Amino acid sequence: MERHLTEGLGQDAFPSWLGLAVPVCLRDILSLNLFSPFIIPLFASLTACTPVKETVRHAPSNPPPRIAAATPATRPDPPSQPAQSPRITRGEVSGIIFEGVAFDSRTHKLAVIDQADGPGSMHEDAAAAGNSRGALAAVNAGFFTPEGAPLGLVVASGTRAGAWNSSSSLGSGLWLESADGRSSIVRREKLGPSGESSMRELLQAGPMLVENGHAVSGLDANKSSVRTLILWDGGNCWWIGRTNSCSLAQLAAAAASSQPAAWPVRHALNFDGGRSSDLWVSDRIPGGPLTRRAPWNKPVRNFLILTPR
Repeated sequence: MERHLTEGLGQDAFPSWLGLAVPVCLRDILSLNLFSPFIIPLFASLTACTPVKETVRHAPSNPPPRIAAATPATRPDPPSQPAQSPRITRGEVSGIIFEGVAFDSRTHKLAVIDQADGPGSMHEDAAAAGNSRGALAAVNAGFFTPEGAPLGLVVASGTRAGAWNSSSSLGSGLWLESADGRSSIVRREKLGPSGESSMRELLQAGPMLVENGHAVSGLDANKSSVRTLILWDGGNCWWIGRTNSCSLAQLAAAAASSQPAAWPVRHALNFDGGRSSDLWVSDRIPGGPLTRRAPWNKPVRNFLILTPR
């Protein structure tokens, strides 16, 4: 009976003194057989009038300040290095001698000189082509057919010549300057024939030698020849020049594994070489003038020249 009467009345329904007194009194009453219909109403009235004790929590008058979640620290961008003046570089890697001109594209730029009437029709060599525009340096550039037409697409100051080369490895890469003046080296698949219309300067050549910092695989490892090429670090650093005789596979490995121009090479593109290879540097670059052209060389269709911006 004791359990039945108190069941379902939560602990907080009794004052502290009732919690002890009620069970004792009930036992006493039951033991004396005094339980009657008057006891239950009396007990109910007592419990009904007993106030329920509630715990009220008040917010502090001065709540603690909220602390913002910590944000991860960000590293500030490294300060931009000042642009260096064009300079002649010469270095040897695995028996391959890289000789050319390194420059910064923030202060200097490349441009295409194309001879619409064929090889040698305007300029006999790189020196003549460079001097015609007051350039600081010049190299031979794209490939051409036996008839003297460009073997691939050429854009010089917005003027288009040749046609898109979609199959030959000698047109697998592009050096280009977009309408906003930015230069890059890309694969032909990235630009596509429809993208050339917006280019200010463009030269299709190949094969790609270095791509994303790695030597391109599958290049010819048997045929050796003098090479003309262009290197890029993916940012502002560029290099144009030539090498002594080597295979394309050797050239790619040397360019990717070392720093021929004193910075890591991210992309490299092969130009026409052999009897076309021609490098000229003016006397306005320390160490110049410099000419690297064999007496048995043949005239070429186009050149890439270096000028101040």
